[in-house]
Parts: sequence; structure tokens; C-alpha cells
Amino acid sequence: MADDSEHVSGVAGRYASALYALADEQRQTAEVAASLATIQNMIGESADLQRLVRSPVFSSEQQTKALNALLERAEISGIAANFVRLVAAKRRLFALSDMTAGYNKLYDAARGLTRAEVTSAAPLNDAQIAALKDQLRGPSSGKDVELSVRVDPAIIGGLIVKLGSRMIDGSLRTKLNAIRIAMKEVG
Repeated sequence: MADDSEHVSGVAGRYASALYALADEQRQTAEVAASLATIQNMIGESADLQRLVRSPVFSSEQQTKALNALLERAEISGIAANFVRLVAAKRRLFALSDMTAGYNKLYDAARGLTRAEVTSAAPLNDAQIAALKDQLRGPSSGKDVELSVRVDPAIIGGLIVKLGSRMIDGSLRTKLNAIRIAMKEVG
């Protein structure tokens, strides 16, 4: 794990590392990753769940009770469910998103995978996505690259690529802003 993008630190990192070690020992890393993704999606889609997770007003008992119902409804059990309950009991639920991100970094590193976020002005076709993955394989030390593509017409053209801690902004909007600034300095 020499790459900075695979490094996890702090409290969330310690929880993520412990969860990954347990999941790896039980040979359930993929199941735990899928369960954590489901939990994160459910929280992301509900303002009430976001409040429950972030607000210190709720007791750990209230959080655990609500999360038990959530886990049961999503049919999540085992390591991931026990982990979420532990995090709630330790009053660390506010960091669950960071813990999940840390777990995913460890999981991706073990699979030889790196993630990139791409913003384009228009939707990319399959050939463009494949070419972009090939181009990003070099900077990611030959690892397979999984792309998360977002369309933002405001960038006018070009791409913005975030790979680990590196960001490459090749958008037309940024280039036009740079020209505008340069023209102001000259005039």
C-alpha cells in the first residue's frame, strides 16, 4: 500500500482496518463491501437517516434501535451489521461514511483496483470510457480502473479527472477562465 490514495488513517481508518481484517479473515470482503454500499445508499437517500447518523442529540440506544430496523429491512446481517451496531454503540456513527470509504480503499487495493471520478460535459460512450480507462491505467501503476462518470454541461467541454488525490482539470471552462485572467493581467 505505497500509494497515498490507499492509505487510511485516524479513527475512521482504524475502524476500517479492523473491519477489513475481520472480513478478510472470514473471507467475506466482497459481502461486507456490498453491505456497506447498501447502507451508505440508504443513508444518502434519506434526510431522516442522515440526521440520525450525524446528530449528537440521539442516544446510542436510539441510533441502534433505528439501525437495527434498517439492517433488517435491507436484509443485512453478519459482519457488516455487527460493525454498524458497534459503531453506533461507540458513538462514532457520524464517521460511518469515512469508515466505509477507508474499507473500500483497502478492499480496492487488495483487488488491484483504483477508482477515478470523471466529469464530462456530455455523456461518454463505451469506446471513450474504455480509452479513458486505458489512459488512466498508467498513472495508477497498471491497476484496473473503475470509473464513476458524472455529466456536468457547465464545464462546456473536455474532462475533469480525479484519480486518488490527483486531479486533472482539462475542462474548457477552466481554460477560458485562465485566458480571461491572463487578459486582465495584460490590460
